[in-house]
Amino acid sequence: MSRPTIAHGRRTGFASLSRGGLDVDSFPMRLFAEGNAKHWNPADIDFTQDARDVAEMTDLERWWTCSLAAQFMAGEESVTQDLQPFVAAMAAEGRFADEVYLTQFVFEEAKHTEAFRRWFDAVGLTDDLHAHVEENPAYLEIFTKHLPESLYALAEDPSPRNQIRASVTYNHIVEGTLALTGYFAWSTVCASRGILPGMQQVIKHIGGDERRHMAWGTFTCRRHVAADDSLWDVVDERMQELLVPAMGVVIGGREGEERPFGIDINEMAEYAMDKVGRRLGAIESARGADVRVIDRDAAPEELEETFHAEDQAVLAAVV
Repeated sequence: MSRPTIAHGRRTGFASLSRGGLDVDSFPMRLFAEGNAKHWNPADIDFTQDARDVAEMTDLERWWTCSLAAQFMAGEESVTQDLQPFVAAMAAEGRFADEVYLTQFVFEEAKHTEAFRRWFDAVGLTDDLHAHVEENPAYLEIFTKHLPESLYALAEDPSPRNQIRASVTYNHIVEGTLALTGYFAWSTVCASRGILPGMQQVIKHIGGDERRHMAWGTFTCRRHVAADDSLWDVVDERMQELLVPAMGVVIGGREGEERPFGIDINEMAEYAMDKVGRRLGAIESARGADVRVIDRDAAPEELEETFHAEDQAVLAAVV
């Protein structure tokens, strides 16, 4: 009997009924289990002190803080919508464990959007916020062009090449470069001033979710590169295509405007490039590896936890 397909709209059988069922020791299922164990609810976070802190900020501090939060919120909304073709791509490839994890992934991105919206409402910023993203053309280039184009290309062609392009765009640029650098900026602001305790909780929870997301992206690129060495060039090519607009988001802002809270843009840029280089190294190390080993290798998650530990050490020195 031929192996049944679980591709959406063409189902001839069921992965969970097949021989071996669900491999709970596979990397995606381990990420799924961790996510289940670390559930959090945005409605439980108290933003009362955050409202006081925002009210006491200077106009520049308030604008910059709101811009950071608005870019995060719009980004979380974007990826909630745009990830869905990747779920179908995993079904087309017959990788039900990855599909299971990505359903959690989508749920978490939606929850992140809710958390930021609750923060804005709690601190009294309920007017239209589009100005906070429209002044950064590089941001719009990534979130209205590159992200949706690369993800929705999977709906027509879920090939390994397109999966890599989508993963690099999503996991390694949007999450691994922009979001991770943004978390570091948030943590620096909150730790150095002892403000925004509610936002500190949000960033702690979201950061934990995103470390799993980024680990899955590295894992996905690694397994494809291990299976076909020529796909390493696709990883490198896509990263080079997007680094310029990505760094434009990191260093963007009103021309000549000072950065409040002691934020050093050069430091942020160096931080972003360091993480990009080390994740690329983790993907490149999969060249020539046994795909069966890659499917259980925890190295991508260990790398994200290393980044987290390094950040915590830096922030401890700031306080």
